[in-house]
This record gives sequence, structure tokens and C-alpha cells, in this order.
Amino acid sequence: MAERKYEKYVLQELKMPEGMMPSAEYMQRATKVLWMDGENTPGAFNVNVTWLWKATDFNHDEAHRHDYDEVIGFFGSDLDSPNDLNAEVEFWLDDEKYILTKSTLLFIPEGLVHCPLRVLKVTKPIFHFTVVRSGTYKQNLVSEE
Repeated sequence: MAERKYEKYVLQELKMPEGMMPSAEYMQRATKVLWMDGENTPGAFNVNVTWLWKATDFNHDEAHRHDYDEVIGFFGSDLDSPNDLNAEVEFWLDDEKYILTKSTLLFIPEGLVHCPLRVLKVTKPIFHFTVVRSGTYKQNLVSEE
């Protein structure tokens, strides 16, 4: 069967950049579902989609910033109460700590230091995603500045 004209824009399997595949430890508490970027989808910006289903003291990301804006989302999976995260997520914006307990969208302007991110409690899985206005994902770690 011939390739369809727009098939290159339809992503239905996990294709992550080399060196960014989830570790075995990560896979014990979360499931990376899809990763879209300019490498696997021509012209696309970066979108990362994950199910978080187990609390851990693991720090998902250390403090960092980007050279572009980012949107980060956390959504509860209870269809009867979609605004309830059914979890506690610790998230830092610069030196301000937030404990998220409701479905949340965060806008991270270019250059704003954010994280660490810790999943403190989970009673129902969390749908988590990030979207950045760039075809590639790059962290500028604060610890390396």
C-alpha cells in the first residue's frame, strides 16, 4: 500500500531521542506513552505524554530553564471528578513550592527556573504532558550555570 500524503504527521508509537528512553526505575512508576518532536514528525514542536501511577521520592527533573516557553499539564483520571488530581505533586517555580491536588496547567515562560517535580501521592493515575515551542527538548540545568 502506498504511503498516504499526511501519514508523516500521525504518531501512534513511542519514538524518543536516543539517550532519553525511560530508565527501568522510571518504568516502575510511570508509563511514557508518546514523544513527538521535529525528529520523528517533520515540523512538529515537542510534546511529551506520560501516565504517572505511583508515588515516589524520586525527583523527576532537577531545576532547569529553557530557551522557549513550556506548558505542563497534570490531569486526574476520575471521570466523575475530573478536576480532582487524586494525587499530590510537588512542583517548583523558581523558589516557590506548589503542591498540586487539582488538575492543573502550568505556563512556564522562557527562562523561568522550574522543578524539581516530585509525585508525592497517587490514588488514581495522573495524565501528564509537556509542550514546548521548539522542535527539540533541551534543559539548561541550574546546577551547571
